[in-house]
Amino acid sequence: MDTIEKLRILSEDSRYDMACACGSNNNDRRKRGLDGKWLYPVALPNGGYSILLKTLLSNSCSSDCKYCPIRSDADILRCTLKPEETANLFMDYVKKKKVFGLFLSSGIINNPDYTMDRINAVSRLLRYKHRYKGYIHLKIIPGTSDAAIEDSVSLASAVSLNIETPGKERFDLLSSKKDYINDIIRPIKLIGRLTSKDGKFSRVKPTTQFIVGASNETDSEIIKYMFGLYKKLNFRRVYFSAYQKGLGHHTIPGEQKTGFTPEQIFMREHRLYQVDYLIRKYGFSGGDIILDKSGNLELNKDPKEIWADHHPEFYPVRINMADKVSLLKVPGLGHVTVEMILKTRIRGKITRFEDLGLKGKRLENVKKYAIIE
Repeated sequence: MDTIEKLRILSEDSRYDMACACGSNNNDRRKRGLDGKWLYPVALPNGGYSILLKTLLSNSCSSDCKYCPIRSDADILRCTLKPEETANLFMDYVKKKKVFGLFLSSGIINNPDYTMDRINAVSRLLRYKHRYKGYIHLKIIPGTSDAAIEDSVSLASAVSLNIETPGKERFDLLSSKKDYINDIIRPIKLIGRLTSKDGKFSRVKPTTQFIVGASNETDSEIIKYMFGLYKKLNFRRVYFSAYQKGLGHHTIPGEQKTGFTPEQIFMREHRLYQVDYLIRKYGFSGGDIILDKSGNLELNKDPKEIWADHHPEFYPVRINMADKVSLLKVPGLGHVTVEMILKTRIRGKITRFEDLGLKGKRLENVKKYAIIE
């Protein structure tokens, strides 16, 4: 198998890991290149988006995660790229200006440290042999030693280790070979320390991902862990990947008991992204996220709108008088529109909702919770 054929297979298998980008908006959605590889957008430091080459180093894996399509007993075509192959291939794409950066992950080859050594070898070749100073996102393999993790963080622009589930009880339903505390929580805490504001590698962006709908977990459990990842461990982004039935070629607990249809699972993923945005961008706290009796988010309504409906004393918000925090509590108003409102008010009074550039359902939604007077 030549290098390009291996890349086609490994890039295809990498699509299940969303920890660099996924569909929270149109700019985040992955695209398939003409040669079959998956290309992922990444936000640039100065604004705008460019493209990441995303691939596995190997789809061989010694682990047994029930949700994973490349789990050890899956009947798939296996292959592995050598570090030199991967580095040379990526630099060829860079020279042709096809990609902005690299997202590199892998199945577990032999053991976590052996795999991490090969992933780090690719990054070291790029940094020191090819003098590449651009974007590299490295996946930290569960169970990797502290020394290998620090080596990865020192070489990368961003790192990720997928937490997968909220808690050991949920995780144990999905894997018999990984230890949640030692293989997942220990390295996540170390990454958090290394990349904190006071850490040795504060420039590096750490992210993680939950598999949604695989282990009977509730949204309340995920949200609790999400707050911990942001507030205590200094993670920059939490991603969510809706489990798609049959991908792991194995019946899993979430398929049997949750009762969610495939469409509902994807809507659940979408609602969790909305909650994530409210936490990161709107200053919502844990008590601001309203759940149903089962501990899950309502699927038929935006969580920001649900908060508004539970706090009638806060409304209507006066467009011409309210501060930024109050304006952001209005369903239908986002940061861009609120900034425009604040700038427009400096020049004079706003007289019509239509002057805010709002249309359709969004305009009607804002009118329910705000007034112009």
